[in-house]
Amino acid sequence: MNSTRIKISSNLKSLFSRRRVALILFVFAVAGTQGQCKYENKAFVGGENLQYRLYFNWKFIWIKAGTANLSIDSVSYNRKPAYRCGLITRGSKRTDKFFMMRDTLLAYITPNLVPLYYRKGALEGKSHNVDEAWYSYNDGKINIRHRFINNDGEVSTNESSSDECAYDMVSMLMRARSFDPTDYKPGMKLRFPMADGKRVKEETLIYRGKKDFKMENTDTTYHCLVFSFVEYVGKKNKEKEVVTFYITDDKNHLPVRLDLFLRFGTAKAFLTSASGLRWPQTSVVKK
Repeated sequence: MNSTRIKISSNLKSLFSRRRVALILFVFAVAGTQGQCKYENKAFVGGENLQYRLYFNWKFIWIKAGTANLSIDSVSYNRKPAYRCGLITRGSKRTDKFFMMRDTLLAYITPNLVPLYYRKGALEGKSHNVDEAWYSYNDGKINIRHRFINNDGEVSTNESSSDECAYDMVSMLMRARSFDPTDYKPGMKLRFPMADGKRVKEETLIYRGKKDFKMENTDTTYHCLVFSFVEYVGKKNKEKEVVTFYITDDKNHLPVRLDLFLRFGTAKAFLTSASGLRWPQTSVVKK
């Protein structure tokens, strides 16, 4: 089995609910300082807006659980050009009775996809937490300042420093959308660093291959690349699938479906609309 590994220092969650997702989604190795971490953006432009419909599996039935929105805007950060990438998930009134979810994720990145700032505000059930990470690049190193605010309002801080590039879940998704999977083989593992408000941890993504996927309640079928985000648990380091991603096999690399395996059941997210795309949607399978 092929494996790609990214080294991180020892000091180094989720498109949805308590899980790291998403979203999400595909990370590749780059080295060191801000200059070295620069990567050509081949997939998106400011003004892109993606809408999703969320579903929960509740006692053997699927119910509409809410919506999600991913938007990208061209802005200024510290008086320099940047992208503002925001992901908002909102549970419906129906599912709020069982599990309230109000997640807001925000990231600022340079035009060359270098992380600058990350924030996740998560209201999940009765818990409200805030993760933040600030990135700086000095003397050939990446320095990350972490801050985490728990449900009781208690604040904890930490700092990380590394010679390697590090990302949060949103900036990694943006970075990964410009990947070239030409040489990927099913079963190939991608290992990557992910920052949150506490630290940076190594995570694993597995490439599952290509598959045609028909969207729910529509006649649209996409040709997709399929990836699984996994965790390793227990003394035997058993592989546990957390989320499966279906990504369009075209220049946009849009996440059109997410299957999430949660503590309280299974959830799915389906793309319902996409505007402001940089490229034509050539992954749509014609009848």
